[in-house]
Amino acid sequence: MLFSDTKGGVVLTTKNRFSEKKKRNVKNPQSTSSSSSFNRQLAMTKPDMDPEIWSRMPEELLEKILSLLPLKTFLYLRSTCKNFKSLIFSPSFISRHSSGSSSPFSSFLLLSHPQCYNQFPLYDTGLGTWRSVALSHSDLLPAASTAPSFSLLSTSSGLFCFSLPSSSSFLVCNLLARTSRTIKFPAFPFAFELLTLVSTPVGYKLFMLSTGSSSKFSAFVYDSNAPSWRKFDGFDPVLSDNYQQEGVFFNGCLYFSTPEPFSVVSFDLESGKWETLNSELPGDLTFVRLVCGEGKLYLIGGIGSNGISRAIKMWELDQAKNWVEVESLPEMICRKFLSVCYHNYEHVYCFWHQGMICVCCYTWPEILYYKMSRRTWHWLPKCPSLPVKCNCGFRWFSFVPALYAPV
Repeated sequence: MLFSDTKGGVVLTTKNRFSEKKKRNVKNPQSTSSSSSFNRQLAMTKPDMDPEIWSRMPEELLEKILSLLPLKTFLYLRSTCKNFKSLIFSPSFISRHSSGSSSPFSSFLLLSHPQCYNQFPLYDTGLGTWRSVALSHSDLLPAASTAPSFSLLSTSSGLFCFSLPSSSSFLVCNLLARTSRTIKFPAFPFAFELLTLVSTPVGYKLFMLSTGSSSKFSAFVYDSNAPSWRKFDGFDPVLSDNYQQEGVFFNGCLYFSTPEPFSVVSFDLESGKWETLNSELPGDLTFVRLVCGEGKLYLIGGIGSNGISRAIKMWELDQAKNWVEVESLPEMICRKFLSVCYHNYEHVYCFWHQGMICVCCYTWPEILYYKMSRRTWHWLPKCPSLPVKCNCGFRWFSFVPALYAPV
């Protein structure tokens, strides 16, 4: 590329010197040191980029360059100029980079822990390593970073949902797009259970159970397209003995497990209707957790007696609504997992992340995950930035950046 000053002198000098070097290199291909020296000298001159040349760069080439940027650079790109901001949100860029394998972003397992000092450590599942830079609360909550208390409740398709107790509200935000929305709590007092954020093709929904001012549970659903809350009847039995486990979204419904006697119930997000799944659960269960991934519903459960698990297995719900066993945890891994949770299964929760089923314990800093493509179990090592002495409070989330997820 040629550069020029107002008199055009740099173009002539650079062009002539480059031609001379090129001729010498053709005569003697082995002589590359002089060429390298020349390139270094040329780089040191740092001439100004001619805006008349760079302003004519084709947009498709600029889109390609943007797709190669790392995640951290992408976060700050919107504020550099209006042209970049409009290009990132253009229909052509969205259609090219918003789907599946063409996405330029990695996917992460995000850790929320009281001793992380207002940061969220990130494990890059694509590279298989911990990121050296963690997300800070100010990255996600620029408008609420001064709030006296807030906590991350749920994630879905690049969106984060926080509770803001000081204002009795929730905050939904998109990290990449730098957009957020504050959602006022629909009842009083600010008390809720099983809050679940569900992304849809055109927005998102929030689900939660709350008693409000009465003693009876009601189901509340917030639709970002309305935007408003709807109230439905609650479900009489207690839905879960584990408040770290969110509802599992499958075929338009949220699925939950109940404590003993174990059962699986569903809630239709559109009609607000509750149903008990008419399928016989495996016998001798000691705890039950649900996971949905790749259009299938899975059940993770302990097998044993008198409330003590001796094995952990996984079942898949087939088209005939039967639970079919597909995996059993290897004995040595099972022993370790059961020992770290001390048979307090209310601390166990599961979620799906990019072809992995993650089985976590609120009191343990490691993740046990099942790789679907390889049909193998693995341990994710402890985060190196965690303090040496830390016990409970480990809340893991799936974070798959999505630039175009609306709030």
